[in-house]
Amino acid sequence: MISRCAVLYCGSLAESLLGSYFHRAPTSRIPCARRCKSTRTHARKDIPPDELEKLLAEPTWSVESLLPPRTRTPNTPTVTSKQLHHLLRLSALPPPANLEHEQRMLDTLAAQLHFVGKIQEVDTTGVEPLRAIRDESGAAENEQTISLATLKDALNKEKVIGTHYKRIQRDTSAVNAEHDENWDVLGFAERKAGKYFVVETSKIPSLPRMPCRSKGSLIVKSKMKNEGKRWVKIKPGCPQRHA
Repeated sequence: MISRCAVLYCGSLAESLLGSYFHRAPTSRIPCARRCKSTRTHARKDIPPDELEKLLAEPTWSVESLLPPRTRTPNTPTVTSKQLHHLLRLSALPPPANLEHEQRMLDTLAAQLHFVGKIQEVDTTGVEPLRAIRDESGAAENEQTISLATLKDALNKEKVIGTHYKRIQRDTSAVNAEHDENWDVLGFAERKAGKYFVVETSKIPSLPRMPCRSKGSLIVKSKMKNEGKRWVKIKPGCPQRHA
């Protein structure tokens, strides 16, 4: 019922816009209620309800046309298991846990390749390429345009000084950097030991030989082969490690 009303409304709208193609001229000066009633009656006479049901019974387009077919064609590019593992290594992603997980990843990758292929098939002849992905409407351009109103606050901080040689002097206000300097250095550390953070030497292959710029010390928990675990402290100002 809703679809039928939508078609009737579209027919009345098309009749009001393209009156010359219909049997009678559009009634532009008739009140809205009478005009809508007359166009709806005229649409019912031109398109019977049975014909409308036939038109709406079969869809002319489906979203499934954008999805990959269930049966792959011979020209469809296939991704092998070796290529999948190579892509995962390049992306620093974990490999699939089992064969079922690997097959799901291959199917997902094939669907993405099909989507990219559909995009490449679009005819872009005469279409100017975008220089950036942004809103290119008139309102967005007006918002991004730099005008005197945009620079009003900065211009108010300037004053012209001098008699013979005039120059602009800017009022430089002090910057409050207390919020940026008083940040918690150890806030994201997983393990702490007093004022220091603790790391495992197994995660760090070797410490660089460079002068220590920090005023504090770095305590490293190292795993020895026969001595168990011990604490190694790196003193400030010295790149060498001292046990």
